[in-house]
Amino acid sequence: MAEHDHDASTQWLEQVREALADDRPLRIQGANTKHFLGRACAGQVLDTRTHRGIVTYDPTELVITARAGTPLAELRAAVDAAGQMLPFEPPAYGEGATLGGTIAAGLSGPRRPWAGSARDYVLGTRVITGLGKHLRFGGEVMKNVAGYDLSRLMTGSFGTLGLLSEVSLKVLPKPRACFSIRIHTDIERALHKLSEWGQQPMPISGACHDGEHLYLRLESGEGSVAAAHERVGGEPVDSCFWDELNEHRLAFFDDARPLWRLSLPNNIGPLPLPGEQLIDWGGAQRWLKSDADAPRIRQSVAEVGGHVTCYSPGVTDAPFQPLPALLLRYHRQLKAQLDPQGIFCPGRLYPEL
Repeated sequence: MAEHDHDASTQWLEQVREALADDRPLRIQGANTKHFLGRACAGQVLDTRTHRGIVTYDPTELVITARAGTPLAELRAAVDAAGQMLPFEPPAYGEGATLGGTIAAGLSGPRRPWAGSARDYVLGTRVITGLGKHLRFGGEVMKNVAGYDLSRLMTGSFGTLGLLSEVSLKVLPKPRACFSIRIHTDIERALHKLSEWGQQPMPISGACHDGEHLYLRLESGEGSVAAAHERVGGEPVDSCFWDELNEHRLAFFDDARPLWRLSLPNNIGPLPLPGEQLIDWGGAQRWLKSDADAPRIRQSVAEVGGHVTCYSPGVTDAPFQPLPALLLRYHRQLKAQLDPQGIFCPGRLYPEL
């Protein structure tokens, strides 16, 4: 084991069982870098950073397994040294972000439309359940929930379904060539070109429009990237642009107005909302800085078939998209199966959970 590696699963299990016995809620957190997402939840803090370390990593198998409290930076450094990467490009949003928090938040970066989401790369997990058991999915089968893909359900659950103790991720080789360009064009033409290129074998792995320029990241073999650049033109830019976008460090985000994430069909033009909009994911993800109220933003987005998440705390009591009645019923049933006493992060996603 490395100097900082530590297995705290026995202590965690004991803490969970004590919470169950006392009927006391637990607030699961790592470095707390995603604290602004979701609703505030009460409970005794269970700090995941005591349980850390890479358990196994065989680059030839393209799989890495690590404890939940392992810093994301440590994981990235290990796969980078082997010429590999986490394809879903998760944002950290701060120093010390952990693997468990990354998967619990389920966030993906600019490569998402072309490479897939965080959920697509989770191969397996170990989870301490609300029944006080430490299970591995899918090596062990949990009574009454054998039909669920538990590892994928944990992704994006914000700790409400169980305590992640270990995660196995699929990794991929880094592309041989990566080149970023900027093209001066308006949003309508940029969306039209992206739709056109989407029907063709273009090596695009990032597409963002900031109101004046379309930024493209081209990744593949050197010949393919060079041919694509020759075809679309544009001036070279530093590829660190995508990290700045992913971590919300661009000038666009340095604005006191609330930040909203809009998930839309990718051929929709700018929405008629006050404020500034930044287009990401080739059009499928929009960042909105606006003082408009939540009902107005939600209605505007719903009219084009999208959904909304508020990234600024304290703006609305429903930061995540409210669920239709049927979907809420399924969520409640799932919560009842995995965390029947409701001790894990109560209310973080929705007040009913």
